[in-house]
Amino acid sequence: MTGTTASVTRPQAAQAGRSGDTPLLEVEHLTVSFPTATGSSKVVSDLSLTLPQGGSLGIVGESGSGKSITSLAVMGLLPTKATRTGSVRLNGDELTTLSESRMRRVRGDRVAMVFQDPLSSLNPYYTVGAQIAEAYTSHRRGVTRRRAHAVAVEAMERVHIKDAARRVDEYPHQFSGGMRQRVMIAMALSTEPELLIADEPTTALDVTVQAQILALLQEIRRDTGSGLVLITHDLAVVSEIADDIVVMRNGRCVERGPVEQIFSDPQHEYTQSLLDAVPRIDDEIGLLRDTAAGAGADVADTAASDTITGGPS
Repeated sequence: MTGTTASVTRPQAAQAGRSGDTPLLEVEHLTVSFPTATGSSKVVSDLSLTLPQGGSLGIVGESGSGKSITSLAVMGLLPTKATRTGSVRLNGDELTTLSESRMRRVRGDRVAMVFQDPLSSLNPYYTVGAQIAEAYTSHRRGVTRRRAHAVAVEAMERVHIKDAARRVDEYPHQFSGGMRQRVMIAMALSTEPELLIADEPTTALDVTVQAQILALLQEIRRDTGSGLVLITHDLAVVSEIADDIVVMRNGRCVERGPVEQIFSDPQHEYTQSLLDAVPRIDDEIGLLRDTAAGAGADVADTAASDTITGGPS
């Protein structure tokens, strides 16, 4: 398909046009502060991270750890009262010094973001196709309405929404939660970004749909060559998709490393506590067996009691 071919070319071309030593994303000494009644409060403090070309990075931490604020700082979407210092470079280009008008051209075009709540991110008054087309035309001047509609259909097909040519004219409420998230991913992909940031993309989705969304993100990364930053509180989620992990707590990075190293040999007690919170299938099976055994014993005791007394009272 035309849309698929286009999505493959641009990120790979961007990589080819840069030195192999140039990371896709570099964040150095990033600090984000908000004013309070007693002074300034740092919500992200001296954070540094690197994402190589075509790589995937998981940023993990509990609510309030600063992981989502970090993504907003990269995108230049912080509230006006926030103060940001440090460096954010995309393919070697410094983003923190760009004017808002120039950053607007970068945002959604070279770097795109998928937010955690697609229902609140999508406008209920417009069809999903119109919203995907708007995202595309805002970065592609002179595009005809017909071409934008075709791109919307192609983007929806790319994320495996069946019967996309018909569903492109439907409204957000006509889609399930998982399908709405696919629409958001399609919208982000329509501009063929070099970097995709996914902020808790599987929140409020059931386990089966979570697995489908994660598999889709992996597929997109593999097919397009774009980089991926996945923000989540769930280490089990990040283990499925990330090459490297940054663990955040109270606005600081407490540990970083390859996913295998983090899981096999965590160095920080907070990382270990996050790992301990990941459900294990053997633990679940053991719990079910214990529960079943306990229930069986209760049934046996009840039956024995009934035999002695001549039946239930």
